[in-house]
Amino acid sequence: MRAIAFDLDNTLWDVEPVLRRAEARLYAWLGEHTPRITGSLSLEDMRRAREELARREPHNAHDFTYLRTAALAGHARAHGYGEDVAPRAFEVFLAARCEVELFEDVRPGLERLRRRYALATLSNGNADLGRIGLDGLFSLNLNARQLGAAKPARVCFERLAGGLGVAPQELYYVGDDPYLDVAAARAAGLRSVWVNRRGHVWPAGEAPADLTVRDLRELADALGA
Repeated sequence: MRAIAFDLDNTLWDVEPVLRRAEARLYAWLGEHTPRITGSLSLEDMRRAREELARREPHNAHDFTYLRTAALAGHARAHGYGEDVAPRAFEVFLAARCEVELFEDVRPGLERLRRRYALATLSNGNADLGRIGLDGLFSLNLNARQLGAAKPARVCFERLAGGLGVAPQELYYVGDDPYLDVAAARAAGLRSVWVNRRGHVWPAGEAPADLTVRDLRELADALGA
């Protein structure tokens, strides 16, 4: 095995509180700068608008940044504001989106693993590892927006292996989701690792991961790093 790649959200940090905070900060900014939008739309209304946009434009459904900025531009137009509101509002969201609290095992686990393996990331989300301060630990970082497709699409994993210069079977993919991470990686010929931090039961009828661990320290132990 030559390389290890990681999912981000719920693998390296708990994403739900991050997204709640980012949404709240975005909505507060909109309330201050575009009160007609927040006077008319709730956060739930805005979420439904993004979902409807994804249905209308399935070729863009993988790109969360596009969906959010395009929907914001639409809200601005509908309420008499300029479309320049959208990138400004998105920056507020993204800054908060990148204020993550790493699981305590992540940095020490990655430091151990990088001594022996090339490390990379592959995510459907739009977290910025440079802002988070983790980009220096990885030789390659890919996301759905860059790739034009999202997991579980096979092309995501093929591009990952190609970018690392390794054969798929020389690459472990590490993630929390049995389907988007484990099953999808296996279908593309990669080895798979399930990070089961919360003691979930593996889905019935689904072939297990090559390796199951509770955290990245346990992964480093298992891989002799």
